[in-house]
Amino acid sequence: MSKVTTPDSAEPLDRLLVGVDFTSAPTARKSIRLACGRRRGSIVTLERQLALTSLSAFDDWLDQPGPWLGGFDLPFGLPRELVESLNWPTDWLPLITHYAKMSRAEIRDTFAAFCNARPAGSKFAHRTCDRPAGSSPSMKWVNPPVAYMLHAGVPRLLRAGVDLPGLHPGDPSRVALEAYPGLLARELIAHRSYKSDTLAKQTPDRLIARKDILEALEQGRTRLGLRLKLSHAQRDELADDGSGDKLDAVLCLMQAAWADSRPAFGQPAKIDHLEGWIVSA
Repeated sequence: MSKVTTPDSAEPLDRLLVGVDFTSAPTARKSIRLACGRRRGSIVTLERQLALTSLSAFDDWLDQPGPWLGGFDLPFGLPRELVESLNWPTDWLPLITHYAKMSRAEIRDTFAAFCNARPAGSKFAHRTCDRPAGSSPSMKWVNPPVAYMLHAGVPRLLRAGVDLPGLHPGDPSRVALEAYPGLLARELIAHRSYKSDTLAKQTPDRLIARKDILEALEQGRTRLGLRLKLSHAQRDELADDGSGDKLDAVLCLMQAAWADSRPAFGQPAKIDHLEGWIVSA
């Protein structure tokens, strides 16, 4: 199993690995999805899946004792270009504290004004890590509303006291990293679509794409050097979820497992400590 050594002890401990497909407004219909598992060498076993239907349930889950390491599908920082343009704090903790005090309406209006003042084709500011990962700019408030995900998620990570490597120290037995499932999915199926929240768009082609992702993960055909171990029932459940939320949580789990196997969780030698970084990008 995956091991971690705490600063206070030389004894290794089993570490739970978690992939988190986050939403800023969870409901019973569209929940925060968790994929929980463990790594033994290059094999990652999916042990269970969870659905959290409220942000308070997410808070409760974050408070559970470690050791665990999670890959969370939400941005942990904002673009430096945006922050400096708005004259917001340029240290990460004061910035997040400032951002958490804003309403979603204030965020939307502020970011819309920033975009409206810029030329077509370069409306949004990007973090350094966004382009290598192919992720949406973290200031985007629609399609997908990742700015709201940051607003709902990161202050909760702070309140829970988890460790945010490269950004803010916390409990070393509970480690939270920014993950992005689209990065791993594109490696496996290029730009084929594999999910939709709209029932009418949950097509056979997207089902085949999900099955292709799962087959590649089980065979270890990724640069992460890991193989996913599933039961037949788990494989069917992941493939049959047309929203892709369950599969996205598993993709985040695989990125968390890669970080678990790397020194300093695979953190690049150079990162912007205001913007943050994305696992394996």
